[in-house]
Amino acid sequence: MEARVDSRRRFRAGLFEIDLGSGELWKSGRKVRLQDQPFLVLAMLLERPGDLVTREQLQARLWPADTYVGFEEGLNTAIRKLRVAFGDSADNPRFIETVPRRGYRFLAPVTEAPRAERLLGQGKEIGDSEEGAGDRPEDSPETAGEAVGRMPAAPAVRTWSWKLVASAAGLLVLILAVGTYLARSRRAVNPAPTKRTMLAILPFQNLSNDTSQEYLSDGLTEETITDLGQLSPEQLGVIARTSAMAYKHTEKTVSQIGRELGVDYILEGSVRREGERIRVSAQLIRVSDQTHLWAQNFDRELNNVLGIEGELGKTIAQQVQLNLTPERQIALSKMRTVDPEAYDLYLKGRYYWNQRTPAGIKESIGYFRQATARDPNFALAYSGLADAYNISNIVGAYSAMESLPQARAAAEKAIELDPSLAEAHAALGMEKSHYDFDFPGAEREFLKAIALNPNSSYAHLFYSNCYLLPMGRTAEAIAENQKALELDPLSLPINNFLGEAYYLEGDYESSYRQFQYTIEMDPTFPLAHDYFSYLLTSMGRYEQAIQERQKSKLLSGSNPEEAAAEAAAALQAFRSGGPRGYWQWNLEVVLQGLKRRDGSASPSGVSMSYALAGDKDSAFQWLEKAYDDREGQAITLVKIDPAWQNLHGDPRFNSFVRRIGLPE
Repeated sequence: MEARVDSRRRFRAGLFEIDLGSGELWKSGRKVRLQDQPFLVLAMLLERPGDLVTREQLQARLWPADTYVGFEEGLNTAIRKLRVAFGDSADNPRFIETVPRRGYRFLAPVTEAPRAERLLGQGKEIGDSEEGAGDRPEDSPETAGEAVGRMPAAPAVRTWSWKLVASAAGLLVLILAVGTYLARSRRAVNPAPTKRTMLAILPFQNLSNDTSQEYLSDGLTEETITDLGQLSPEQLGVIARTSAMAYKHTEKTVSQIGRELGVDYILEGSVRREGERIRVSAQLIRVSDQTHLWAQNFDRELNNVLGIEGELGKTIAQQVQLNLTPERQIALSKMRTVDPEAYDLYLKGRYYWNQRTPAGIKESIGYFRQATARDPNFALAYSGLADAYNISNIVGAYSAMESLPQARAAAEKAIELDPSLAEAHAALGMEKSHYDFDFPGAEREFLKAIALNPNSSYAHLFYSNCYLLPMGRTAEAIAENQKALELDPLSLPINNFLGEAYYLEGDYESSYRQFQYTIEMDPTFPLAHDYFSYLLTSMGRYEQAIQERQKSKLLSGSNPEEAAAEAAAALQAFRSGGPRGYWQWNLEVVLQGLKRRDGSASPSGVSMSYALAGDKDSAFQWLEKAYDDREGQAITLVKIDPAWQNLHGDPRFNSFVRRIGLPE
């Protein structure tokens, strides 16, 4: 048997890389075991991604002519092993689709990388389209931009499905581990590399031989990132937790990680706990020559664990030659103690908070409350509680009216105890924007958070999305979002929000490219497909929008048959009635969800649907309901979101804008 494979080629598909030369499959930097025959089948599918490769073609190339029985069994076995390797499903395929009695098709977007470097360290051009769309002239971003001028723009609607958001949030623990995309490989839609010294703090290893202590090592990593981010922000940039955690248990070298994140130094270490004592080992490495500049062990009682972060700060400042302010030097010298049990509860709360699921958020709230009960003066625990209540509204664990007043109380208490907590100011700013509609107050809190810690990616993101966008200051919002990405380049939500910011600014071409870039980072991230579908309807590309909407639902856990039926109905409505037919169909779907009371429809989503279907009176009625329910995440964007543009000019709209506190 002779398999003619071009051994010079490497491919990437989602989190996977395929090296034809070595015959190896890798996922996020880790090798996946795969036998020779399945790999050869994979290589043939990758030669023509998106196209049908027939069983006859596979047999002619990979099996001798006289082995028909062996071929049938061998091919079925090879496909089965490929699906296991990719974590794929025959019923709901994301990578390999079976075309009954004919052959197979590789579905995921595929890019090719140069041989000179490891594939996971490379990125293709942002404008390349998924599913081979870039091969079709009508699907290119350039022609998409031209299409805007040719076709009547029909604004998109956010029929917010909290189940969708919650499902997407549940995926974040996995999808945030995307180690494929580099801060320095960003194209035109992303920020230029910073001139500051950049530091990455890799996840501390848990050496306690007890997986239940994972929260301790993860929590110390996060707190160290936060603390060191405030050392000297104008001189030192610290990569955010999301991107740092992508390298947990990685086998990549310091050189690879440094290149991918665009950093000058890496801090790595380990944590071992024995009763009420903790041992932290840390070492600082210069990326350029892999020199180990410093290493030290810290043995402390658990109640003095925060003092380790201060010592790390002083050492790193010396090693990278930072000029610390006198105030910062004093802060690093202060001994910070905390009740060991309260700190333990706080770290458990952060561990569950980072899961971003409704159940995880509720669990985190319980731990944060226990921590504050144990130590009523523990500011960090109140700040964590504020974050949890803010997120609980977004993922659907609690309503805005249930959660945001709690977020405000916790944030204010944290600030009272420690005015220097940037995260508490950012959390209070979000509450002021999304619940109180106090935009001047929100601006003050966001700017205070950024001043306290310019390395906080989420302070920049919240300032962008919760203040600058509602104010209509879209260019500034995009700049702030780009600052967030500079600090957290592997964050899927931040990348996705940048696509939304471009969309709300009316820059459809940049939005198109950014959404494609985010989808390329991880094709299984449902919210990217969901937001992308909004953009496509505004560009008049309804059929492609319907496909993206279907992908989003499938990736969020919808029944495949139901998702396919809905997509078929949407397509029929559009083909028979044009945009008006599509939006009327969409309204009917939203109202059905409202009747089911399954969380798939919200007052703001109903209002948008009525507006797009042309029923202004009903749109205003539901907009008032959204205001009463404090759905600030959606309605603070009422002036710039195209979904409501049919209401512009109506006196009721101007009155609503004034009442919510937005500039006219």
